Amino acid sequence: MSRLEVLDPGPSCTVQDLGRPGLAGIGVPRSGAADRAALRLANRLVGNAEGAAGLEVTYGGLRVRALEPLVVAVTGAWAPLRVSLGGRSVPAAPFSVLHLAAGAQLLVERPRSGLRSYLAVRGGLDVPMVLGSRSTDVLCGLGPLGPGPLGAGVVLPVGAPTGPLPAVDLAPVSYPGEDAPVAEVALRVRLGPRHDWLSPSGLHTLLGSAWEVTAEANRVGLRLAGPQLQRARTEELASEGLVPGAVQVPAVGQPVLFLVDHPVTGGYPVVAVLRDADLDVAGQLVAGQRVRFRATE
Repeated sequence: MSRLEVLDPGPSCTVQDLGRPGLAGIGVPRSGAADRAALRLANRLVGNAEGAAGLEVTYGGLRVRALEPLVVAVTGAWAPLRVSLGGRSVPAAPFSVLHLAAGAQLLVERPRSGLRSYLAVRGGLDVPMVLGSRSTDVLCGLGPLGPGPLGAGVVLPVGAPTGPLPAVDLAPVSYPGEDAPVAEVALRVRLGPRHDWLSPSGLHTLLGSAWEVTAEANRVGLRLAGPQLQRARTEELASEGLVPGAVQVPAVGQPVLFLVDHPVTGGYPVVAVLRDADLDVAGQLVAGQRVRFRATE
């Protein structure tokens, strides 16, 4: 069996697949990759099934070593890569197929654009399944190797390939540039079940303002900062179900955007819900970026 050793996990590195849907009734969210499209692409590049388990790397810093020859790909946030072997270090391209010799080290550097990178290994990470998934849920404390991010020294088993390598070795993804400025990101939403708990001016503010992503952010959700949202109703709301992408407004009037490790219930009004495809976009937002909500049908 092939193996991948984690030498340095960086700020946060977890094993993720496409999650464990259908368990909200017992209090377990879907979890899985915060940017599902990126994980799927990384897996396709190395000939895996799209849902194979890989590594989700938050803000770079990951260094791994191939204990046997491995084929890997890194997608998601645009992060420079370096491959080292025998005292020689060379740059490598993200969004490409990389062949690592036994003993070679791969470094995922700090992203120049985006937040989360995805490392797929041909054959997939063959770690134990928990409730039908190999994903790590930081809120529920579920994971194939424990409740939290990986530590240095962890050795990850790699499964056998299940299909041929594709004929392409590079995904056609545009480069965002060396010094891409912090931009406003438009997120499409549908109005939520409790949007009427905002006053008309509050709803106008929600949809007409730029919101800044604060440093209070993780896989559970993002706290956003901006003008205070005026509520039409201020009484207590009984806890209701939550879904990924829910935009909830606590009493302080600043929205919270829930991501993949969200709680399954909440007691503040959900005034909007992201379109499913835009949940991947939200998973790449970094502190300081601005977002606008655009209402769609």
